[in-house]
Amino acid sequence: MAPLYAVADAPTRPLNLAPLAEVSGDGEHLRALVDGIKLKDGLGEWIGGSPNKWHGEIDYPSVTLTWPKPQTVNTVVIYDRPTLDEHMAAAVLTFSDGSKEHLFAVPNDGSALELVFEPRTVEWMRLDVVDGVGTQIGLSELEVFHQPGAPLTELKPRLELSDWVSHVDPTIETGRGRWFFSTPGSRPFGMVSAAPYTRNKNQGGGGYNYNSDEILGFTQIHNWIMSGINIMPTTGEVDPRLGEQGWKSKFSHDNEIIEAGYHKVFLDRYQTQVEYTSTDRAAFYRLNYEQDAKANLLLQLGGFVGAASYVDPKVTLVSPTRLEGSHGMTDRLWGGPRLSHVFFVIELDRPVDRMDGWVGPEQRFTDIQSFDNPLPEGRIVKDNHRDHITQFMFQDVPEERAGVALAFDAKAGEEVKVKIGISYTSLENARKNLEAELPHWDFDRVRQESRDEWNEWLGKVAIQGGSEDTRIKFYTDLWHVLLGRHKIDDINGEYPSYMGKGDERGIVPLTVQRVPLDEDGQPKHHMYNSDSLWLTMWNLNIIWGLGWPEVMDEFSASMVEYARIGGTLPRGPSAGGYTHIMSGNPASSLITATWQKGLLTKVDADEVYDAMKRTHPRRIKMRNAGIAVQGSFEYWALAQMAKETGRDQDAAEFMAQSHEWKRFYDPDKKLLSGNWMEANDWQGTFGVSHDIPGLSALMGGDEVLAQMLNHAFETERDSDFVFSYGEGKISYANQPGLSSAHVFNHVNHPWLSQYWVRRVSQQAYGGTNPNIGYGGHDEDQGQMGGVSALMKMGLFSLRGTSSAEPRYELTAPEFDEIQIQLDPRYYDGEMFTIKTYNNAPEHPYIQKAKLNGKPLNSYWFSHEAFAAGGVLELWLGAEPNKDWGVEP
Repeated sequence: MAPLYAVADAPTRPLNLAPLAEVSGDGEHLRALVDGIKLKDGLGEWIGGSPNKWHGEIDYPSVTLTWPKPQTVNTVVIYDRPTLDEHMAAAVLTFSDGSKEHLFAVPNDGSALELVFEPRTVEWMRLDVVDGVGTQIGLSELEVFHQPGAPLTELKPRLELSDWVSHVDPTIETGRGRWFFSTPGSRPFGMVSAAPYTRNKNQGGGGYNYNSDEILGFTQIHNWIMSGINIMPTTGEVDPRLGEQGWKSKFSHDNEIIEAGYHKVFLDRYQTQVEYTSTDRAAFYRLNYEQDAKANLLLQLGGFVGAASYVDPKVTLVSPTRLEGSHGMTDRLWGGPRLSHVFFVIELDRPVDRMDGWVGPEQRFTDIQSFDNPLPEGRIVKDNHRDHITQFMFQDVPEERAGVALAFDAKAGEEVKVKIGISYTSLENARKNLEAELPHWDFDRVRQESRDEWNEWLGKVAIQGGSEDTRIKFYTDLWHVLLGRHKIDDINGEYPSYMGKGDERGIVPLTVQRVPLDEDGQPKHHMYNSDSLWLTMWNLNIIWGLGWPEVMDEFSASMVEYARIGGTLPRGPSAGGYTHIMSGNPASSLITATWQKGLLTKVDADEVYDAMKRTHPRRIKMRNAGIAVQGSFEYWALAQMAKETGRDQDAAEFMAQSHEWKRFYDPDKKLLSGNWMEANDWQGTFGVSHDIPGLSALMGGDEVLAQMLNHAFETERDSDFVFSYGEGKISYANQPGLSSAHVFNHVNHPWLSQYWVRRVSQQAYGGTNPNIGYGGHDEDQGQMGGVSALMKMGLFSLRGTSSAEPRYELTAPEFDEIQIQLDPRYYDGEMFTIKTYNNAPEHPYIQKAKLNGKPLNSYWFSHEAFAAGGVLELWLGAEPNKDWGVEP
């Protein structure tokens, strides 16, 4: 049963057990945690410390209470430090019996947060901070009680499972998410990705974070290192020169509705209800004012927001109901164009009285018709002071706040609607996008259309059975899979290109390109902004091809279009330019998987092959084991396509490169050894997924490999298989380790794949609260969500469906029935159904299987069988059947 959370002073209680414990852990003044002094700023406080990393994440502290003899406990009360500058926003309690409880949405003013749970007898309890703000995070006080008969209630009402959207919970793991992590105001892969932000940072809980109680603004772009068009509805006297800290507002989750495609929230400070939804390229807001007030719609045009700095704004009040303009984006953490622009049209359904403006801490303008703050000439310099992140910015452009405010009188009960159309190419295209997609003012219609579209996309995979939490987590996983990575092309197929030559400042001028058109004059495909496709062969390359094959077709065509203009396939394109994030040529894995499954229809296969070959270096760089493992897989995948298209010489050369990983094998360790990208020897070794037989032979056979890998999983069981970069033997918090549990299938130990996949799915990816759900570290626009969903479906492909005959490998699904609707444009069949018998959380083992009524004794079936449609039946049990799935 879920715990009870209450923000209130603690009532009369039994003896506080915390002072009886020995206190150990990080930081200073450990005994102050249990000294009875609370809500005294600077007095009686445990300060755990929380240094900020260069890329924005925080090293969070922990503290442990150890009792001299076992204690029965069922209540914990914590008080944050009362200062508003240091905030311990969320934590996990771990007890000596192995159980855990989550604390989140901790009040920032030191008010009590109470957690009541099932009684347990324990010797120690550890509090690990998992989210917060500041460099001196700690607590004012921690109390522990045993209250017999204390009531347990749900933390929040559970979602009604009436349709697929109602299964999605956008708040899951937002305490550790990224800027682009939770954006309710978006269609699948939509250009607009609107959401409020509560933390102005890119990583480690940036963007919308459930653990915060203040909204800093509503931004229309939450993409891979992109941000844009930040608005804030206000009433009364607000000095916008103070920035987000001057106009922010408290809000409560009690009257919030947040779902795929729609969000409603109430701004306490302004007594204003804000609702928003979207089309592909336009955001739509409905504001409802509770009181008569002087209202402003603030539009931020300068300063750092989430993932980029806003510069070079230009806006014009075209009419009392229409504002048009643009602003630049710079200061991207991970590269990309030094400067790009977003163009926008903002329409209101009522006239405004005037437009005001501001620049910097001193300049204010009243009743203006236009506003600009041009970018000064200057060179690019490094700047290390903002948010502890190394960034690039323009010299002589400080964190300069700038923007405009649209002023009008609001009446109590009055609705004001706002439409925002965007484009990355031109103001004219922003107008066209808005006119084409949102020509009316019917907010409820757009909200329903967005819900219908999400239901259509999510419903491609329909499930029955399983626990309520597992169903909610599964469809939230799919939402992540279909949400991240956003369109950058306009309704007419034009898109921005920053792949030309830059000037002395590194600024590449915008060139407007257009994707190829079909015979009806319509764009053949979209162009996408995308975080790196690094190691997506273990997630997106598989799951997109099941219910959404056109997505694979689209992304492949998009990658090739980048190569047509810029010369090479991108790794992680941003704003229409290259970022060179991560390593290798991961687009090859996606494209070959698309081609092998017969899904490549939007671009010519010869052009695809030439782009891949042109992008691959002649030899893999051998200084890094991780690059060698990744590169070997990518060359192997390309070799498959070369061989099947009659390019025998290429195939031979690429296959030779696919063995380069062997140079890093250390016979003493029985592991690959060397430098790694975000991994280590243990995590990286078992990522040689294209050649597990070769790895097995080096290690001494299948039995040795299985024993070593099983040892790694046993070692990390208590850690939930979650670690930061390069830590731990097994980590499902980051890409290099995402295939580990499925390796057992390939060394004749399929029952171990079945067991450990179930454990990882439940422990690393089973959480449904703001603290945990995706491994707590590195959910890159759907990659961890993809692995989680595949595990819950019982499907995988170690080779990422890039082999000549793509296969799907089996483990035990967590649902009674799964129906995958097949796209008739790509597949001959209508439906592929997976049925399980004797399904239960404690039944992870496959006893026997049938495919279309015939016994299936192998642990895999072909993509060809999947595409034809049919029924896969699986009988599950509590004990392994070590004869099933074992191949000669």
